[in-house]
Amino acid sequence: MGTCYRCHTTIEPMVSKQWFVRMEPLAKPAIKAVREGETKFVPKRFDKVYFNWMENIKDWCISRQLWWGHRIPAYYCDECGEVTVAKEKPEKCCHCGCSSFTQDDGTLDTWFSSALWPFSTLGWPNDTEDLKYFYPTNTLVTAYDIIFFWVARMIFSAIEHTGKAPFDTVFIHGIVRDEQGRKMSKSLGNGVDPLEAIEKYGADALRFLLVTGNSPGNDIRYSEKRIEACSGFANKLWNASRYVHMNIDDFDVKNELPETLTTEDKWILSTLNTVAKEVNENLEKFELGMAVQKVYEFIWDCYCDWYIELTKARLHSDTEDARNARQVLVYVLDQILRLLHPFMPFVTEKIWQTIPHEGETVMLQSYPTFKSELDFPEAAAEMRRIMEAIRAIRTRRNEMNVPPSRKAKVYVATKFPQTFEDGKAFIIRLASASDVEVADSFDIDGAVTIVTSDAKIYIPMDELVDKEAELARLNKELAQVKKFLAQSEGKLNNQGFVSKAPAAVVEGVKQQAAKEREKIAMIEAAIAALK
Repeated sequence: MGTCYRCHTTIEPMVSKQWFVRMEPLAKPAIKAVREGETKFVPKRFDKVYFNWMENIKDWCISRQLWWGHRIPAYYCDECGEVTVAKEKPEKCCHCGCSSFTQDDGTLDTWFSSALWPFSTLGWPNDTEDLKYFYPTNTLVTAYDIIFFWVARMIFSAIEHTGKAPFDTVFIHGIVRDEQGRKMSKSLGNGVDPLEAIEKYGADALRFLLVTGNSPGNDIRYSEKRIEACSGFANKLWNASRYVHMNIDDFDVKNELPETLTTEDKWILSTLNTVAKEVNENLEKFELGMAVQKVYEFIWDCYCDWYIELTKARLHSDTEDARNARQVLVYVLDQILRLLHPFMPFVTEKIWQTIPHEGETVMLQSYPTFKSELDFPEAAAEMRRIMEAIRAIRTRRNEMNVPPSRKAKVYVATKFPQTFEDGKAFIIRLASASDVEVADSFDIDGAVTIVTSDAKIYIPMDELVDKEAELARLNKELAQVKKFLAQSEGKLNNQGFVSKAPAAVVEGVKQQAAKEREKIAMIEAAIAALK
């Protein structure tokens, strides 16, 4: 025997008269619409769920014995008992002429009413201007668990009543589960009240949680730690905007790019340009999680952790260089707020209203796109070389527990001397260097050696370095790089891989192997120097 899903008591079947819709003639054109691409599912795998249900469909019981919903428009003659189905209550029975009727007590299935939504909300059955302009609509966003409840019924109802499928794309997302991966339900008591989450962390943090790490059609887990991290990201952006205000509020700063750009300016603009291009591509493919991750990484890593630090030395004056830095800071912040606005609308609007801008709201501003005039690949590559060197020096000093207050001269051996000459000031300020010397090569005994993709860096800190520990670290790194090289060479020696893999993939592995051989040579040289 069946049981009630709420109280779990036994349900006693009872035969009763119900209203049905014959589904076969409705299902065929609805199946054809998806088969022929008039409507497509994203991800495509969910069209199998649709086809499985539609091709095996049964007649649909549309009546419910509930106290709410659209009443069934069926009227029973009080005299002869014949039924009349009509939009309005009939004046007299067409069978016996009686004028007394009783309307059916049942209501329409919720999904029957919901199936009318795409066109009924636009004024149908009247030929309204809204219906002409908006119908068919573009994208329906819904979860996979109601594909057959709602999506399918909207499609066949729309085709039956309007002759057109109601939308061209059905974007399917997953459902939000608890931290253990269970579906949230009243019976389990594991639901999360969104109002409580918003009260504690903010609406932006909750929205950001729901899209971060999200991929089409896949479930996500609600996590207290993750929503805390999302709230922390909003605070990071807020603090970055406060820093910008500290440096622009006493000056007349325009929200436009200056004519003269430094290497770091070109790097942040070129990186922003690339991010805008990739984010738009992701959004076109409904890859919301990937899009928001790129925006997040740009804001946190590039703008906050790097560009703001790189510009600090330029801002302590009212020179042209300082004015240029302020303009770039504001311009990039403006573009950041536009990129992030669909995901965090409240904090972005609040900040945007405080910076120099034109227009009423950030919501109505153009979304950032790729601009060829802001593509500076050479300058961006130069800045990345300097940043990689700074990161490597910081990492090594941290491994050796050397405090930032302890300064040491840095020697940079590189094939790109001009890049590192131009970046001396950044290395001195951000890598705790007392001075920087650049050349093609150095022969320095007893130095800590740091290897990056484009440089070999020496730091003579004998009094701070445990020589044996440094040798052990280098040997460990050497073993790891040799392991990676063995993997790369294994692929290249595998004829199956070389013959079947795309040429670009094979070439990528070759380049990776070449870099690994070069790095091994540099590490072995560093070990020899220490010995």
